[in-house]
Amino acid sequence: MDWIRDHYGQEYAANTRETIRRFTLHQFAEALLLQQNPDEPGRPVNSPRWNYQVTPQALAVIQSYGAPTFDNALAAYLEKVPGLKAQYAAAREIDRIPIILPSGEPFTLSPGGQNVLIKQMVEEFCPQFTPGAEVLYIGDADTKWALFEANRLAELGVAVDQHGKMPDLVVYLADKDWLVLMEAVSSHGPVDAKRRGELAALFKNAVPGLVYVSCFPDRREMRKYLQQIAWETEVWCAEDPTHLIHFNGERFLGPYR
Repeated sequence: MDWIRDHYGQEYAANTRETIRRFTLHQFAEALLLQQNPDEPGRPVNSPRWNYQVTPQALAVIQSYGAPTFDNALAAYLEKVPGLKAQYAAAREIDRIPIILPSGEPFTLSPGGQNVLIKQMVEEFCPQFTPGAEVLYIGDADTKWALFEANRLAELGVAVDQHGKMPDLVVYLADKDWLVLMEAVSSHGPVDAKRRGELAALFKNAVPGLVYVSCFPDRREMRKYLQQIAWETEVWCAEDPTHLIHFNGERFLGPYR
């Protein structure tokens, strides 16, 4: 943005960065003019160190512009683009986080960030506390609606507003008729009183009872948020995956009608 201002005289407000990222840089990356994080391909999507660099192949073509070799260089580049796209896509796929859903199906999330904790929530919390549950929604820093079973949620009375702030993980425990709404605290923070109210409103038409769980990587992280955690919710720490902390209410791990 500074370069555009200095060379083209076009001034952009600071909050325009997201627009340029979504509507310019993403398209440049798709066309293989740019590569993302060549220094660390597995960098989390929400990292402040996320960066873009012109690809060596595109740079060679751009540098030949105006020379007699340009047309041939451009034609050769365009011929190679499909193969290069496949190569870059395969490299990105290697860095994704593999998950095994409770159904046994494989799934992947973008690398880093809260997705490391979400993997533990799916693979360790669910077998321990919601055995046999269906995973109906997984949020991803890269793709918010990474897994979204809209039809199954609709059968349970849930019509989700896609502008609403979903929890990171939603699972349905059929034998108890519970919807368990789980937050990975490394993303949005715990289920505090405000967030509990937001989730209750978002899932207000749900037929199953709602259970709220704040998930932390460890108790050290949990202590930072201890005063914020809402009563009548549960807390789970990945470092002690077989234990659950109940924030006082009339029942342990269950919905409140």
